[in-house]
Amino acid sequence: MLTGIIFFSGIAFSQNQTLLEEAFKNSYTHETNAEYSKAIDVIKKVYDESSYETNLRLGWLNYQAGLFTESIAFYNKAILLMPMSIEARLGFVMPAAALGNWTQVIGRYNEILKIDPNNYTVNYRMGSIYYGKQDYQTAYKHFEKIANLYPFDYDALHMFAWTNYKMGKMREAKVLFGKALLNKPGDSSAKEGYDLIK
Repeated sequence: MLTGIIFFSGIAFSQNQTLLEEAFKNSYTHETNAEYSKAIDVIKKVYDESSYETNLRLGWLNYQAGLFTESIAFYNKAILLMPMSIEARLGFVMPAAALGNWTQVIGRYNEILKIDPNNYTVNYRMGSIYYGKQDYQTAYKHFEKIANLYPFDYDALHMFAWTNYKMGKMREAKVLFGKALLNKPGDSSAKEGYDLIK
């Protein structure tokens, strides 16, 4: 009797898997054609509130459709289901930023840095946020980290150079601009910074 129950639940699981795969496949096709509402509808037909994958997918598709509040709600559900998820938090910040909710963006980035202190993307974006706020001391901390982890990465070198420049660290800035120019010879921004320093 017990084996019969296991066998039938196995069939149900297999059928459910096939339906999910088909729904995701169709949603990718609609997304490629920028038919976001159709892509959303396809996933909603197989939606399971306890499924990380469907919540994550609906977070992304709603963001693509410009439905930022809905997107945030689905990303929040995904984060609750998988509390260590970095990808769901990175997804969350897109609609939050689109709505101008910078406190939420910074909050999620800080959560990621607690999980993964060396995360390149988050350190770069946090550095950029604080650079834009003219909080160069905080920006410096983030750019220094990625410049040390990726010593020949143009973006890290370039922004770390400008941060040093803004803080009056001219010798360090010139060296960093020079390294950025080795990565991207003739780059206008790095060249401008290099030439500003006599």
